Amino acid sequence: MRLHGLSIGRAQRVAGVLLLLLLGECLWTIGRQPLDANDYRYAHCGREMWEAPSVLQGYFTTCGNLNGDGTLAYRLAGFPLTAQRMVLLSVDHFRKPENRVFANGSLNGTTWEARHELGFVKYLLRLPFVLFAVWLGGGLWWVSKRLFGPEGGALALALYCFCPAIVRYATRPNNEILAMWGLYGLIYTAMGVAHALQGPRRKWKPRIVLLTVALGMTAMAHLLAAMVGFLAGGAFFTYLAERRRAYVSQIMIYAALGAMVMVFAGFSFKVSAFLYVFSGGSARSWFSLDAARRFAMTPANAGIVVATAVAAVVYGRNKASRYFGNTAPLLMVLMLFPLYTTQVVSAPWVWALPFLFTFVGGVFADALDHPTEQGRSPGAAAGTKQRKMFVALTVGVVVTQAVLCWASMAGVM
Repeated sequence: MRLHGLSIGRAQRVAGVLLLLLLGECLWTIGRQPLDANDYRYAHCGREMWEAPSVLQGYFTTCGNLNGDGTLAYRLAGFPLTAQRMVLLSVDHFRKPENRVFANGSLNGTTWEARHELGFVKYLLRLPFVLFAVWLGGGLWWVSKRLFGPEGGALALALYCFCPAIVRYATRPNNEILAMWGLYGLIYTAMGVAHALQGPRRKWKPRIVLLTVALGMTAMAHLLAAMVGFLAGGAFFTYLAERRRAYVSQIMIYAALGAMVMVFAGFSFKVSAFLYVFSGGSARSWFSLDAARRFAMTPANAGIVVATAVAAVVYGRNKASRYFGNTAPLLMVLMLFPLYTTQVVSAPWVWALPFLFTFVGGVFADALDHPTEQGRSPGAAAGTKQRKMFVALTVGVVVTQAVLCWASMAGVM
């Protein structure tokens, strides 16, 4: 099947179904969750960023200067409500003065003082984060499919879509899901730029611009995620650039400068608020295995844990699996899972999940001995019997994880 020159095969249809399931999980979860104080905070301060400066002298918003939180989540949470407000005001101008809903042609006050006029607040507030989660799922599938073939891409996406932590963070305003989206895109965009440098110069500029945007969006979500992505992406970039390594430092410096401009724009170009980025302590961090231990001991993650354990064993015992495509996401998992912030409340372990699913999908694809789009044949399987065993294991893991995820969402576990 082809749509406007785009081929839609079995792999694309499977990915589409999985992403629709993720969207359905998120909408169902949102429908069961009442609005809470966290929603009020993000909506109120997000609308302030779009509509008016803070009424508190010396502060960016009534939430403070956001030295610990990135501005991206606030702006995403407030934008649909601000857009709906502007539409309501615009429509009201076409009514006769005596029939207008809003006196003096203005809708003043906070979102919650105007809650009888604004509709679908619960969904509008949370839907942007759902869309970013679905977007990340599509990117995860595309990367995994290109590297490991359709089976690896499908497994990675299935584990992502049926991960309770992904659904939980996708259905409430927060910067973690945005930092996860940005960091994953930043790392693989850096690798894409390295590959582009081996080709004609006309292909360089679009990918360098994309790298700058990825770094800037990540920094707007969480400064620590941007720093980790800058260092790790630069290291992978240098490794893959080969004969073009002289360009790496220049490209990364330009990307960092562009990212700083984007962060400055996130603070509405207010210097006093922007300076808190450098003194707020949001990037202060240390290492601990508590988060990894809690993730592994959560019953709803049993399918993911089993798949990870099998992938780790196969990776350790099978030399054919220890190539860059599998090693890079594994290194990111080992870097992010033990990381925790000491100055602000954050969850860097969540950022590791897409890399974990990429690693599992890659190793299982090797075990299934499926050739990739580039024609690589790892030769990891020991024959038809072993392939059948891994097919059964893959299906069992996905079905088990799907059941556990839905049970967790329903409150059974």
